[in-house]
Amino acid sequence: MSTLTSNDLALNAAPPLIFELGQEGRANRYVEEGKPLEQFLPKTLLRDDLPLPDNSELDVVRHFTQLSQRTFGIDLGFYPLGSCTMKYNPRINDAMASKREFAQLHPYTPDEFSQGALQVMYELERSLASLFGMAAFSLNPSAGAHAELAALLIAKKYFKDRGETRRDKVIVPDTAHGTNPASAAMCGFKVISLPSDERGRVSVEEIKKVLGDDTAVCMMTNPNTLGLFEDHIHEIAAAVHEVGGLMYYDGANANAIMGNVRPGDMGFDLMHLNLHKTFTIPHGGGGAGHGPVGVAAHLVEYLPTPVVRAALRQAQDDTRAQDDTRASQNGRPLAPSDTMTFSLDFDRPKSIGPMRSFWSNVAHAVRALSYMYANGADGLKKVSQLAVLNANYVRVKVADFLETPYPEICRHEFVASAQELKKATGVKALDIAKSLLDHGMMAPTMYFPLIVPECLMIEPTETESKETLDHFIAVLREIVETARKEPETVMAAPVTTVVGRVDETRAARQPNLKWEPA
Repeated sequence: MSTLTSNDLALNAAPPLIFELGQEGRANRYVEEGKPLEQFLPKTLLRDDLPLPDNSELDVVRHFTQLSQRTFGIDLGFYPLGSCTMKYNPRINDAMASKREFAQLHPYTPDEFSQGALQVMYELERSLASLFGMAAFSLNPSAGAHAELAALLIAKKYFKDRGETRRDKVIVPDTAHGTNPASAAMCGFKVISLPSDERGRVSVEEIKKVLGDDTAVCMMTNPNTLGLFEDHIHEIAAAVHEVGGLMYYDGANANAIMGNVRPGDMGFDLMHLNLHKTFTIPHGGGGAGHGPVGVAAHLVEYLPTPVVRAALRQAQDDTRAQDDTRASQNGRPLAPSDTMTFSLDFDRPKSIGPMRSFWSNVAHAVRALSYMYANGADGLKKVSQLAVLNANYVRVKVADFLETPYPEICRHEFVASAQELKKATGVKALDIAKSLLDHGMMAPTMYFPLIVPECLMIEPTETESKETLDHFIAVLREIVETARKEPETVMAAPVTTVVGRVDETRAARQPNLKWEPA
């Protein structure tokens, strides 16, 4: 029997597992034979029930590198994921976050030795507050849904302090972001689902029917998950506030509005942002994400701890004061670090407390602030305008061959439907998505929102060129035309990928996640 090597991965459609590549005695040994491992590692880290294979370092490196080349990556092709913005992450942001002064900063470093990182966090918080019309943000939460949870905990504590414990209902439109109901339920609220009207928006008249003295929060995504702007948002906010409730803004779609309109000006009291969606940090970034939670002035004292504080630096001696004077006279503007000192404030009696260990993901804060400063206020505004332009360009072109249930100007994303195509040919949205993989493109979000049958939610973002968009449109048109002539061809996709069409129901119900030796 021939021995498999990692080189077989280049041609083998079913590559060997790392266990199958292993041969006893092949692994690199940097410990002298005969010396027990207990001399090098604590016993608590040693296991005898972990049957790892013996592989050479070279085989391991090639194995995992070649596996990485078999999957789709955002650096390889177009990824029009509606509802979950994924746009290009400028490498300069990663370079800034990788600087030694940030990357090697220990979380327990005292404030006086963390001034640079604290200043980044302070400036990011202030920038977000200004950009989105909130009084303050907390950078503590690790992700968007985590920040949703924080916002609802803030609302719950706010009403408890006011003696309004009867407020136990959270209104969630069917066009809101999908995690909203789960976050509300986790906080012990009762979820009231609100159907959208024929325009795909929240009706002022319908929301008034469910409002009352038991209303705690109305959670809205604006623009909503159909890519439509809620054009009666002021009336909705006024109605919720009239009964004493709070308005919550889900920032999942903030890439459509930043710099052009602010949730605070719409009447929202609470909001969150997904820095990985709007400010180009990687999704997760190899660890915790980053989901700042923002509040209006009457809720600031409830924000998670700690909060970064800035204070005027006291001149330590006359020399320092004279240096500052000379610097200002010579025309060099004093940077905040010259005049300010930063610290973490944990003493906040009404705070809901920390949402995670330590205070935030500093690396992501660096990435986001780098992106904001590189673009500036005008640049961020243009980012959203281009995202809207690109989405509408694709929407108009796609409407020639696929149904678009809401055929009006959208924001950063739009919804197409394969419902009519399915009736005529049997080809579903899933088949179209699978076929896109054969053309080197990631599929759009499917079957969400649920109110659109055979839904394809498409978001090209501002970072894609017209040539890329035209290619995507042409490919999508070709798939639909093929579906009308040879539907079985599309139903068999993908055929060019390493793994072809799988039985997804069986894979979900009977997953085989463990390797067993033959």
